[in-house]
Amino acid sequence: MTAAGGTNVAVILAGGVGTRLGLDIPKQLVKIAGRPVIEHVIAILDQHPRVDEIIIMMATGHLDVVRQVVRSGSYTKVSQILEGADTRNGTTSRALEAVGERDCKLLLHDAVRPLVSDRIISECYDALDRYDAVDVAIPSADTIIEVDESNTISDIPPRGALRRGQTPQAFRTSVLRKAYELAGQDPDFEATDDCKVVLRYLPDVPIWVVRGDERNMKVTEPIDVYLVDKLFQLTSQDLPHSRTDDGYREALTGKTMIVFGGSYGIGADIATLARKYGANVAAFSRSTTRTHVDRREDVVAAVDNVVAQHGRIDFVVNTAAVLPRGTLASTSEETIYAATEINYLAPILIAQEVLPHLEATGGSLLFFTSSSYTRGRGGYSLYSSAKAAVVNLTQALADEWAPLGVHVNCINPERTGTPMRTKAFGHEPAGSLLDSMLVATASIDLLLSKDTGHIVDLRRMDPMGSNLGERLDVGSDAP
Repeated sequence: MTAAGGTNVAVILAGGVGTRLGLDIPKQLVKIAGRPVIEHVIAILDQHPRVDEIIIMMATGHLDVVRQVVRSGSYTKVSQILEGADTRNGTTSRALEAVGERDCKLLLHDAVRPLVSDRIISECYDALDRYDAVDVAIPSADTIIEVDESNTISDIPPRGALRRGQTPQAFRTSVLRKAYELAGQDPDFEATDDCKVVLRYLPDVPIWVVRGDERNMKVTEPIDVYLVDKLFQLTSQDLPHSRTDDGYREALTGKTMIVFGGSYGIGADIATLARKYGANVAAFSRSTTRTHVDRREDVVAAVDNVVAQHGRIDFVVNTAAVLPRGTLASTSEETIYAATEINYLAPILIAQEVLPHLEATGGSLLFFTSSSYTRGRGGYSLYSSAKAAVVNLTQALADEWAPLGVHVNCINPERTGTPMRTKAFGHEPAGSLLDSMLVATASIDLLLSKDTGHIVDLRRMDPMGSNLGERLDVGSDAP
């Protein structure tokens, strides 16, 4: 952990236990997209260039878990992990004590809002150059009603002036400290957030409102876990950051990558990019090396060959797949076995054989799935069901291998221009398919990240309006 003393301090408020989720662990420790919710928040703040120091206020009895998360993730900006209080205001008071007498820019964020954006964080710090208190909020699409004690409507405020509050909230510490000093003298003091404390006890201090984001939702109810997990998949905003050419060379030079299914399509493009940036790449396939990924002896031979030649394995990618079409009733037993062995058993065999080598290097394993994994489609029953199984395998292995320092993720590209797709569907309109090189670039970014257990959807244009090519800063004519 880093030493205290940063100018821009971020406090993660994780003192609650989340009884509404009905779990025996605090809601901030529930796993979403391969990580505890709080780790997503820690990772976002740790990589943000404006954050100098992170203080975590954790629920009593769970500090050791967070310490382990910080150690295993090498989150160097975390300076203190402390017990929170029974109330939000009590936890903030303890955070102010931890900051000490420094007058710094203080950002307070809920541990159960794992989708906060870099933009929101930056704008909060920017606003503190002009204001002493900052809130984050979004307009309300719903009409808000006020009810009285008899549960009848007493007022319907104009919606145009209403906002839904989010976090982070940001303050000059001197201002927030003064507000809490005054609040401590009030026997009737009660507040659900820190801006309310400033508004009540320092009414002359204007509170600026930064535009929030609908995605910046709070995990409170059981359905929120499902929704946030899906939101992690839906947008390319959540892809690991791309690197410069020099950054890729620094990360890949001297590393060793195995690509199963590397003779054409996405696998070949991944191999090409990795070689370009200095990696030792071994590509295996039925057509070029006569490697059958559904045969353990072939996988063992491939792995042994690479270790003998390079002495290590850092990254393993499996893009090998077959796409049988037709109704299940008309499918031969031979096709059933062949498709299941290649599309599902092969990833299992590969995982078993490469684990010791990836554990030795702290490496990454990357699988591929299909959009059909979320809902089986008629005519693709074998393919859809196998790809759904690969998703579950990814998430299970991420849990099993996290203590070993091995990362496991899965890419779900939308329709991509590959030889396998052309063989199955013929030629399709130009511009209707995702470019294979974009998928390869996103794959390498994911392999190089600390992420694990992620199922990453890749789309030409995601639901948030983000263009994948622009997000990756790579053209379709990339080498």
